[in-house]
Amino acid sequence: MTSPFPAPGLDADSALMAALFAVDPAGLAGVALRARASTRRDDWLALLRSLMPEQSPWRRVPLNINDAALLGGLDLGATLQAGRPVAQQGVLAQADGGVVLLAMAERLPAGLAARLAAVLDTQEVATQRDGLALRQPARLGVVALDEGASDDEQPPAALLDRLAFQLRLDEPGPARADNEPVNWRRADIEQARALLPRVSVGDDMLQALCGAALALGVASMRGTLLAVRVARAAAALSGQEEVSEEHASLAARLVLAPRATQLPAPQQSEPDEQQQKQPDDSPPQEPPPEPPPPEAQQPPDQQADAPPPAEPPPDADDAAKGMDKQLAETVLEAAQAAIPPGLLAALKIGEASRSRSQAAGRAGAVQKGQARGRPIGARRGEPRAGARLNVIETLRAAAPWQRLRREASQRGGAQQQRIHVRREDFHVTRLRQLGQTTTLFVVDASGSSALHRLAEAKGAVELLLADCYVRRDRVAVLAFRGQTVELLLPPTRSLARAKRSLAALPGGGGTPLAAALDAARELAGQIARRGETPIVVLLTDGRANIARDGSPGRAKAGADASAAALQLRAAGLATLLLDTSPQPQAVAEQLAREMGAAYVPLPYAGAMALSQVVRLATGSPAA
Repeated sequence: MTSPFPAPGLDADSALMAALFAVDPAGLAGVALRARASTRRDDWLALLRSLMPEQSPWRRVPLNINDAALLGGLDLGATLQAGRPVAQQGVLAQADGGVVLLAMAERLPAGLAARLAAVLDTQEVATQRDGLALRQPARLGVVALDEGASDDEQPPAALLDRLAFQLRLDEPGPARADNEPVNWRRADIEQARALLPRVSVGDDMLQALCGAALALGVASMRGTLLAVRVARAAAALSGQEEVSEEHASLAARLVLAPRATQLPAPQQSEPDEQQQKQPDDSPPQEPPPEPPPPEAQQPPDQQADAPPPAEPPPDADDAAKGMDKQLAETVLEAAQAAIPPGLLAALKIGEASRSRSQAAGRAGAVQKGQARGRPIGARRGEPRAGARLNVIETLRAAAPWQRLRREASQRGGAQQQRIHVRREDFHVTRLRQLGQTTTLFVVDASGSSALHRLAEAKGAVELLLADCYVRRDRVAVLAFRGQTVELLLPPTRSLARAKRSLAALPGGGGTPLAAALDAARELAGQIARRGETPIVVLLTDGRANIARDGSPGRAKAGADASAAALQLRAAGLATLLLDTSPQPQAVAEQLAREMGAAYVPLPYAGAMALSQVVRLATGSPAA
C-alpha cells in the first residue's frame, strides 16, 4: 500500500494520530501539537491535509482574532450598501467539516479558548450581536500549534481537555517494536468514515477503558469519552465493525496515558502469597470444616424431585470475571507503558497532581488601560480621558439603524446624511497592558556568615539586573540586621546604581526577622498599588532573635516571625524562601510553610545557582 505523501521522520503513533483524526475530526475534536516550527511539524500537517477530503476547508486562526472574524457578525460594507443587516460568516463557520489551525496556542487568551470550547461542545456557532441572532453549523476539528518552551507554557486546560490527542514532536516517543508508520491513503480514510457509524463498542470494552481512566487518575469524563471514540475510529480504520481489545488498548495508550495524574496502585497479593509471608512461629490456622455430603443435606425424596440448576455453574462466572479482569489489565498496561518519560518521572515524585499556576512574575499581571497596550476588543463608551474611538465598531453599531434614522430624518426635514451616527453608537477600543514585575530581595545580613550570604545576594541581583531589559522587570533589596531593616535598593533597573548600593553593605548583629517580613509586605503592597507585580525572595536561615519591639529573645522573636509570615501569606504575594544555612534547617522550612512560599535550601550555593533558582520560581527562561 503506497501513500501519496511520504512522511519521513514521523513515527507510527504520529502517523496513526493523523489518520484517526482524519476519520472523525468533529468527534475527536482535535490534536494539541507541541513542536516548534520545523520540518517534522510541516510534514505532519501535510500528512493530515493529504488524508482529509479534498474539498474540506482548512482555516488558520491567528492569536489576536476578534469575535467578528471568529464567530461572524455584521458585514459592515454590505449592510451600509443594502440598508439592512447583512451577516457574514466567521472563520469557525467557514471551517465546517474541516480543520482549524490555532497559531501559538500556548498564548491563547482564556476568552478565545472559552469560545472555541463552546463551539466544540455544541458543534455550531451561535452569534447574537449587532442585531443578529444566527446559528451556523461548525463540525470541525482543531489542531492547536503549541510552541511553548517550558512545561508551564501550555494551551488553556479547558481546550486541552476537549482535544483527543496530545502529540509531542519536539521529543522522541517511547521506543516501540512496531514503530514504522503505515502509509495511509485517502481512500482508506474514506472507507473508515463510511464504516464508522456501524462500529459498536461492547460493555466489557467500556468497563476496561473506564477502569484504566480511574486507575490513571483521569478525572474528566471527556478523556474516557474521547478514548471510546478513538477506539471506534481505530476499528473503522482496520475495517472491523466491533471494537476489539487491540483497539481499546490503542485508545488508552494515545488518549489516557498523556492525561495521567497518578500511577496505578499496585495490585494486592493473592491470599496464598499472604499466607506464605506469615512468620513461621505463628500458630497454624485450622482447616475449615468439610461440607457435609450432598446426600446428607436434604432427604432422598427431595433429591429426586429437585429441578436442575437454572444458572450456569460458578466456574463459568469465574471465567467471565477472569476474562474481564484480564482485559482491564491489558488496557491499563498499554496506557501505563505509553506514559511520556517526563510525565512518568513527575508522577513518581508526586508532582503531577499539583496544579501549575501561571504565576505572576513572568511578564507581569494583566492591566486594562485606555492609553496604551494591545487591543483586545471594543466596548460601548465615549472617547474621553484618553480612550480612543473605535470607528469600525461604532459604524457596526450604527448600521442596523440606518433605514429608521434616515426615515426619521426625512420626516423632520433635516439635511440628508449618508450615515447617521449617534452618541449611543460610540465604541472605544479596549487595551490590555502587561504590568511590570519587581523582584524584592529580603537579605539576612546578620551573623558571622553574613559576608558570604551578602556576596551571593549581590551576585544574584546583578545577574538579574542584566536580564531586566529583556524581562522588563525591576529589582529591589531590603537588608536586615541588628534591630533595623534598611531599604538598600529601591525598585530599579540601573545596574550601576545597584552595584554602588550593594558594595557598602556591612554584616553582623541580630536577626529582626519579623520586622523584615513586615517591611517586605509593606513595600510589596506599595509596588502592587502602582500596578506592578511583586515577588518576594527571602534569603535567611530562619533563626530570629530580635522581636518586633526590638527586644532580644529567640522565643518571642520566633513567635513574632511566625505571625509576620502568616500576614505575608494573607497578602497573597508570590514568595520564595532560600535557606542560606550550611545545612537545611527545619525552622526555615517551617517559616516557608507559614509564608506559603516555595522552600529552596541553598547551602554554599553560588550567585549563578541562586539566580537560576529565582528565574525558575518567577517563570523566566533559564540561563
